[in-house]
Amino acid sequence: MPRGILGKKIGMSQIFTDIGLAIPVTVIEAGPCIVVQIKTAAKDGYNAIQIGFGEKRERLFTKPMAGHFSRAGVRALRFLREFIVEDPEAYQVGQEIKADIFAPGEKVDVVGTTKGKGFAGTIKRHGFHRGPMSHGSKYHRGPGSLGAKGPARVYKGRKLPGHLGTERVTVQNLEIIRVDADRNLIAVRGAIPGPKGGLVQIKPSTRS
Repeated sequence: MPRGILGKKIGMSQIFTDIGLAIPVTVIEAGPCIVVQIKTAAKDGYNAIQIGFGEKRERLFTKPMAGHFSRAGVRALRFLREFIVEDPEAYQVGQEIKADIFAPGEKVDVVGTTKGKGFAGTIKRHGFHRGPMSHGSKYHRGPGSLGAKGPARVYKGRKLPGHLGTERVTVQNLEIIRVDADRNLIAVRGAIPGPKGGLVQIKPSTRS
């Protein structure tokens, strides 16, 4: 059955195997998450559960959001996300989902938001080469020619300076190395997107 959990990126570390090999891992504080809403095909057109994660002062919520939590009878939570499930009747509003829904050795997909790097030029954003750095060049880090002269416009898709980062990225097929259910920690092999403290989603891998 498809399942998932929300978490917070703690940072990177390493775990040593019995034979002394170091495995680079990212530690994630996964849950506990609360089931806030259950959606069914009969009522909503699809089967899913909405879960919440994280603390936030209640007075910072809008009245509609505060009413959403009050109607469900759960405390106000900072983040809400939906996960498609096959059998919504297997869940109950207010049910707690912890890190132990996953086990070491499982393959998962991790979704996060990359670090924002602000406005960036073409060299940093797209890997362009710079121009000559000699005094006579006068063209060092510019984007270069913008295309054909005839159309008198810039073609769509042209790589130019602009905002870099803050994108939703999914890293697929990561192996779970360790699960600490008591502290709600999951260690996955390799790196995941986002800064320390960033929100991530963990769900079973869609790759075989």
